[in-house]
Amino acid sequence: MSEFFQGSWWVAAFFVVGVLSVLTTVVSLFFDIGRRPPHTSARAVPPVGSDEFLAGISATVNAPVVMGGTVQLLNNGDTFFPAMFEAMAAARDHIHFTAYIWEPGRVSDEMFRILTERARAGVEVRVLLDGLGGIRTPRQGLRELRAAGGRVERFRPARIGKLSRFYKRMHRRAIVIDGVVGFTGGAAVGDKWLGEARNATGWRDSMVRVTGPLAGALQSGFTEPWAYVSGEILVGPRYYPSLGAFGTTAPGALRAVGLVSSPSSEEYPLRLFFILSFLAARERLYITTPYFVPDQHVREAVIARARAGVDVRLLLPNELTDAKPVRLATHSYFAELLRAGVRIFEYQPARLHAKTAVVDGRWSVVGSANLDIRSSELNQENVLGILDADFAARLEETFLADLDHSEEIRIEGWRRRGFGQRVLERAARIFQEQY
Repeated sequence: MSEFFQGSWWVAAFFVVGVLSVLTTVVSLFFDIGRRPPHTSARAVPPVGSDEFLAGISATVNAPVVMGGTVQLLNNGDTFFPAMFEAMAAARDHIHFTAYIWEPGRVSDEMFRILTERARAGVEVRVLLDGLGGIRTPRQGLRELRAAGGRVERFRPARIGKLSRFYKRMHRRAIVIDGVVGFTGGAAVGDKWLGEARNATGWRDSMVRVTGPLAGALQSGFTEPWAYVSGEILVGPRYYPSLGAFGTTAPGALRAVGLVSSPSSEEYPLRLFFILSFLAARERLYITTPYFVPDQHVREAVIARARAGVDVRLLLPNELTDAKPVRLATHSYFAELLRAGVRIFEYQPARLHAKTAVVDGRWSVVGSANLDIRSSELNQENVLGILDADFAARLEETFLADLDHSEEIRIEGWRRRGFGQRVLERAARIFQEQY
């Protein structure tokens, strides 16, 4: 072998380059080497109800605090789809729509009917589809929408020369009507969201309807990637109505931070947003997420709050999940979380897909992001952090109602799981950097 390499040095060179390329790919995909600091901490994080907390989180993630407007919690498809259809049907100037999944069915048909009718009426309709999540979007609906004057673009479809970016997806939910009404949350376009999530085929999810400055925060979640894929930059009062029109200085007005997150920014502001939100908890921290694969530092923030006596509860899916390897990886964290005092529940009636967090009955986090590494570092995401006690109370009520239909994981039983199960969990955890 050595004589062969001595006589063919160029073969040896190609061999070494190939090995290094494979190793580099494996390290970059499955290890966090150089991706995050060795430790993440924050000194004296103010409580969520304080001006100091809002100022701190706003400055850390470089997103402004907005005031005024309204927010309404919409649980499950029989509630949020009618609200979305009603708002879009009333559009007078523009409709901007992006959501990760678009599948054929009754919801798709009604969505296309309204969008096409509004486009024919002269409303500017723009739809941004993810190149992977929107791959099943009905072509007939797209043709009719375009023929009516609507515009449709795809975010990073599979193309030669751009495959290295394909795994970084557009996962945002940013639906904005006339710049004054918006929707975000966990749902997208598909019949699996229909109903009230009472059986194994349904999806338990939440959306929020916002008005005023919060709609402007969602608008930026659409216009930024739209400029990237279409070249059209959307600015001006048509798309961002004056904040003064919404009474932003009114006493008691809700305050919020709207964050758009992109993997092109390696500061990963969404990760910092979650860490600060969790560390600010003084009494209780309730988290609902369908995919729980956080990095070590986010887990440490959750664990630190539980050890400090905060009532920390996680609501996760049971075996009714569309991502079983992700659930296995999630299970690999249970022991350390349970030992710290975190209470873990698995939702039973349907597939859990809601993405919410509420801190101390004051600060709520809603939007497209899961509590996983993919959302924080690989996907395009958008979330709203809302400081409003009334909205937080409704979110807590929903969380506690969901716990009534959940089973709690207790450490005594968890320790008795089989050796084979533990092996599967560790194997699934190898891929956590891509979940």
